[in-house]
Amino acid sequence: MAYHRWPAVVLAAAALCAAASTSASAQVAPTAKGFSIEKVADFGHQVTGVTVAEDNRIFVNFPRWTEDSPISVAELAQDGTLKPFPNETWNAWRNARKDELSPGEHWVCVQSVVADGKGNVWVLDPAAPAQATIVPGGPKLVRVSLATSAVLQNIRFDESVALQGSYLNDVRFSPDGKWAYITDSGVRGAIVVVDLGTGEAKRLLDGDPSTQAKKGLVVTADGKPLRRPDGKGVEFSADGIALSKDGKYLYWQAIKGDTLYRIATSALTEAGWRGDDISAQVQAYGKNGVADGLWIAAGSERMYVTSPEDSSVKIRNLAAGPDARPGILIQDARLHWPDTFSQGPDGSIYVTTSRIQDSAFFKPGAPIALPTSLWRLREGK
Repeated sequence: MAYHRWPAVVLAAAALCAAASTSASAQVAPTAKGFSIEKVADFGHQVTGVTVAEDNRIFVNFPRWTEDSPISVAELAQDGTLKPFPNETWNAWRNARKDELSPGEHWVCVQSVVADGKGNVWVLDPAAPAQATIVPGGPKLVRVSLATSAVLQNIRFDESVALQGSYLNDVRFSPDGKWAYITDSGVRGAIVVVDLGTGEAKRLLDGDPSTQAKKGLVVTADGKPLRRPDGKGVEFSADGIALSKDGKYLYWQAIKGDTLYRIATSALTEAGWRGDDISAQVQAYGKNGVADGLWIAAGSERMYVTSPEDSSVKIRNLAAGPDARPGILIQDARLHWPDTFSQGPDGSIYVTTSRIQDSAFFKPGAPIALPTSLWRLREGK
């Protein structure tokens, strides 16, 4: 299928960010030309992360949430098939084989895959199947070569970083390749900062209000409060994460939250790294509403926001300041819990739909293996 570039149109959408009404087809087009989504692939399992590398290769991951997924990380071939990445050995771990295989050299419960544009795909493994107990020795950030599929770096996180109850969620990399920034969406949210040269990592803003789930907020889906059979709602802390085009600001927000936060990355890598309190340097940067994935388009200040409550992708102009509100770029019923973004080298925006509200967590009669999809945004219908 053809790829599409539309920076000028997206700029217009950002300028026009305004309320739009839902049509009978459940699509909302806030610009004259409008936007639609194009299906890239269907999966037989629950997908979360996606990344499109600089050579146009697509990688996805399947966390072990409600099933013992047969593949954790895969490359998506042009014919729609999945190839275990980097190989079958790294994908061999299973819940039933947890005493046989080392969790440090196998994918346990992968949440994110991110290509860094420097010849690598990084895999973030919180190693907490069912978002529950962490498998000791499993949490890690792994760098894999695009050219050879060789594992080049395996940064393991001990319990001072990935404490029990944590769930390392998503990662961004500084433009100079020296630092990684990770959100922890677990019981006590935090931002994990990693020195990629030494492999040393530290939890910062641990328990800070900006990284926590918002008390009293109820996440809805399909027009109803999203709750488990025991009445517990969505409790994810710091989740979505994005880095400004110059690498000077890190943005994040909790899923159970409506506020976007940011901090200067220098505060994280300097004062925070030294152990100083940096909470006063966190800035509330306006309201996104309930959101999962965040993405800042390459070379721009356009932030894309996945909005699971209304099956939409929103966009906001960060340059307009914290008072700017995101507007709906596209709303489509098929975007059932839009989750993670990536951007292809031609500028195309990709998004996964993880269907969290349809999972066995919230619907006990749901299939253990939940079918999901990968989509690409397109200009026009």
